[in-house]
Amino acid sequence: MDDGRWHGTEQVVVILPVYHPDARLHRCLAALRAQEGVAFRLHVVVTGTLPEEFLPDLAALPQTRIMWIAPAAFNHGGTRWAAAQVYGRAAIFVYLTQDAVLADGTALDRLVRVFRRPQIGCAYGRQLPQADASPVARFARAFNYGARSQVRSFADRERYGVKAAFLSNSFAAYRGETLAAVGGFPTQTILCEDMYVAAKMLMAGWQVAYVAEAEAYHSHDYTLLQEARRYFDFGVFHARESWIQQTFGKAEGEGVRFVREEARFLLREAPWLLPSMVLRDGLKFLSYRLGRLERYLPLGVKRRLSMTKSFWERRQGESDDDRRSR
Repeated sequence: MDDGRWHGTEQVVVILPVYHPDARLHRCLAALRAQEGVAFRLHVVVTGTLPEEFLPDLAALPQTRIMWIAPAAFNHGGTRWAAAQVYGRAAIFVYLTQDAVLADGTALDRLVRVFRRPQIGCAYGRQLPQADASPVARFARAFNYGARSQVRSFADRERYGVKAAFLSNSFAAYRGETLAAVGGFPTQTILCEDMYVAAKMLMAGWQVAYVAEAEAYHSHDYTLLQEARRYFDFGVFHARESWIQQTFGKAEGEGVRFVREEARFLLREAPWLLPSMVLRDGLKFLSYRLGRLERYLPLGVKRRLSMTKSFWERRQGESDDDRRSR
């Protein structure tokens, strides 16, 4: 370990937002303690309060800073960007979520090493399903996080479409100076602040790296209602940030490929889930389309349909005319 510097001049800062943590945060912090080959600072942003049971875990990590914010102040992009600005531009910022557990002691080092290539603006690691993940969750991880690394440039939009800008802040890293150059994370998006930045970087001539050798356990078993609300939010994001699909291509084609491959996977691994797959994917499609049309919906309806209700609560003062004028 050195004094917190990596590759000569760049410091590694791990930024970890925390909200109502459960036992997975213990595992997340234990995995961070086990990292070797790279020194890092840990910046924890606690929304609300933090149970005392996690304080010994944090105390065991060197160079840890804890900041508290009120729940009303949390913003997916704004909170992450504010944390990064504490450290300036001479850093590699690694973002984790509290339910992501690095798979081994080399995961962090493997991810940040990719920035030795000067053209890389951001990178993300492979997400593996939790041990108790359902077949549906296992397929979702396998579909989005394959076993082969790749580097994507703006020209690759012809091959990958909107997937060229895919990224996940559950385990991702950014070159600080590049993040600042594209304006940092957006503060007005409902989610997908990671895709927003990746798209901006690609358009500015930087590259996005997928580092399959850097692994973390992270998966969700959403209910039908949770999936529907999540896809409503995706639709809202793409409606409000229409430049992404105009530049890279529509998301619907990727959705069709997902359904086709999911059906093949379940037919082989869990055929009894095929009927529920039809219902779930149908609800996801309808919810996504509703999200794309959100400008025509009353604010109260959008709050009911959304997973990210705080996004709409910050907009209580908007009139219908204000929202439709965007």
